[in-house]
Amino acid sequence: MERHFVLSTGAMMPSVGLATWQLDPAVVGDAVYAAVKAGYRHIDCAADYGNEKEVGLGLQKLFKEGVVRRQDLFITSKIWCDHHAQEDVPEALQQSLDDLQLDYLDLYLIHWPFKLKKGTGLSNPENYVTPDIPATWEAMEKLYDVGKARAIGVSNFSSKKLSDLLAIARVRPAVNQVECHPLWQQAKLHSFCQLTGVHLSAHAPLGSDGTAWGSCRVLEEPAIVAIAERFRKSPAQVALRWNIQMGHSVLPETETEERIRENLGVYDWCMADELVANFYMIRQADRGQVFVNPHSPYRTVEELWDGEI
Repeated sequence: MERHFVLSTGAMMPSVGLATWQLDPAVVGDAVYAAVKAGYRHIDCAADYGNEKEVGLGLQKLFKEGVVRRQDLFITSKIWCDHHAQEDVPEALQQSLDDLQLDYLDLYLIHWPFKLKKGTGLSNPENYVTPDIPATWEAMEKLYDVGKARAIGVSNFSSKKLSDLLAIARVRPAVNQVECHPLWQQAKLHSFCQLTGVHLSAHAPLGSDGTAWGSCRVLEEPAIVAIAERFRKSPAQVALRWNIQMGHSVLPETETEERIRENLGVYDWCMADELVANFYMIRQADRGQVFVNPHSPYRTVEELWDGEI
């Protein structure tokens, strides 16, 4: 049940993937290896995570041992904000391919709708440059044309930003990857993505521990705990199952083999519509961002999300 979602390109995207965000380089290769052995077929990466070389080592071990072939996996990566200039986009993708030891990506995303001076970071607000998403997207389209990225998309885009991109795109974005879980349900974005045929993929589907804006206690939410007890599932499985029933793929992050297996326990059961409706009663979290500052193109959280939180 719902083991894959079909993208606008026709590609089959696994509904559960392993997020490599916050996984230490010393353990991420083993986590990737364990996840694929357990049945995962989607690995979510990003240049900014700082561990793509180690992910690549884990992948090569799987290929050499014959556990899977390259074509059996769906590999996602993301371009970081300091490579948004058109001339820098091919370089960024090639670096990820080299680090991952791959010839192509199944999905390549614009990580955030921000632009930084090349080689700079977030710590200095003066590093921010006015973003030019159409120009960046045009360079992404060329990577799609030559097959180095078999699908392209975005991450952390509001409905408005996604709408603006759809209005000018020659190649439509296949995916918008955003934080999404029962405490931040992204209701407006969910509806917009359904309407436009853009797949919504949920990163941090169990909450965003470790971010600058704190965490929300998804696994402690009473409504989720009650459903978990009813179905004899874990709160994590309930939260993941909710996203999948909403039509979203999920990208939980873990390095623990027990949790890796637990996160796959979402296919053999289903919540009735009336139970899913109960999730709409859960109080939604407000999400601040480290990108909001006087030098950023977005001065408030409301500007960042275009009033959608």
